[in-house]
Amino acid sequence: MPTEMIAALMFGSMLVLLMTGQRMFGIIGFVAVVAALWLWGDRGGYDLAFAQTMRVMSWFPLLTLPMFIFMGYVLSESRLADDLYRMFHVWFGPVPGGLAIGTILLMVLISAMNGLSVAGMAIGATIALPELLRRGYDKRMVTGVIQAGSSLGILVPPSVVMVLYAMIARQPVTQLWLAGILPGLMMAGMFIAYIWLRCGLNPALGPALAAAERAAIPRSEKLRLLTAGLLPLAIFAVMMVPFVLGYTRLVESSVIGALSATAAAIARGRMTREVFENATRKTLAVSCMFLWIILAALTFGAVFDGLRAVDALRALFLEDLGLGPWGVLILMQLSYLIMGTFLDDTAMLVIVAPLYVPLVAALGFDLVWYGVLYTITCQIAYMTPPFGYNLFLMRAMAPPEVSLADIYRSIIPFIGVMVLALALVMIFPQIALWLPGVLLGR
Repeated sequence: MPTEMIAALMFGSMLVLLMTGQRMFGIIGFVAVVAALWLWGDRGGYDLAFAQTMRVMSWFPLLTLPMFIFMGYVLSESRLADDLYRMFHVWFGPVPGGLAIGTILLMVLISAMNGLSVAGMAIGATIALPELLRRGYDKRMVTGVIQAGSSLGILVPPSVVMVLYAMIARQPVTQLWLAGILPGLMMAGMFIAYIWLRCGLNPALGPALAAAERAAIPRSEKLRLLTAGLLPLAIFAVMMVPFVLGYTRLVESSVIGALSATAAAIARGRMTREVFENATRKTLAVSCMFLWIILAALTFGAVFDGLRAVDALRALFLEDLGLGPWGVLILMQLSYLIMGTFLDDTAMLVIVAPLYVPLVAALGFDLVWYGVLYTITCQIAYMTPPFGYNLFLMRAMAPPEVSLADIYRSIIPFIGVMVLALALVMIFPQIALWLPGVLLGR
């Protein structure tokens, strides 16, 4: 059977099985192992799966995954993020749209603590959304702000999705995390600029904190909130400064972060048995899920390597369709946007990366830069109607007065901002590659 037919059969089988609602990693791994057994017999099939298992277990940087996730859940479960939002509430309240701007900043910091968009969405929907609506903010504005801000969790380090991409693309996760910092901050700055301009032109969308309420907050309370709100920043600095200066490796820095978050929760009297148990259970669940996904992705990719399906795909794009390298790249990004309307980021990466990543390398593009492009495209796909993943998360967490139509409309301007950010990173690759080059001499 031709390679193209086998690849199409594998993809088709996987998409059909995904409709059954079974675990994604089980479906992908099952299709990969069955295909390997069919192509190379018992010995080849079993050896392939076993080799990928050993590869996952011997990848030392993967130890950062549970450490960073645990750090984020400790800060979330102990409600230390509440103080952070209260600080933004007090200090940015006098500015039109100030609370929405503070929410974006909160999301950036939550992303730097957890690496998952779901964590940012949960904190934003439970802490920021009720307060913003109570303050008279437009419901479409605030739901768009929370969705856009939470999407930064997969771009700003420590991004869990980038760990998965690093494993599949065989790229250093440190370089990928550093490459995501400036694009993530740039995108957050673009969100803030949009909010500031929009609320400046129409203050009813995001009214400033009333003068009487601002005067009622004493200076001592403002300073106390500043100190309390800066605690997560101090944890992040204690974790990352030794790494940037070269005193620790990434794994050691992740352990420092987890220990620092635990110590901060204990010092504030918020590390109860329930908090510790919830953080541990959630960390275990998320870490195991990603480990299984990584194993399934590597097995699936190994089958494609054996089939040399990448060569067939390159011939299709470059010879049959007559596209240039940039045309192929844009077509791949468009396919991610389409898939993102019904798949999450990990599913997209696992299904398509075994084909796309080797093709990107063969076309001469930088794989670290492409990892940032993929991540931004996933952020856009997360919020693209009708089936964007974040849209339904927002609907599940929003109060009844916020309809699904409101959520769809709220995200349109933010999608425009993100497409602009994607275009800037594509046109100017140094936005992503400058920082790794400076700090790692890349």
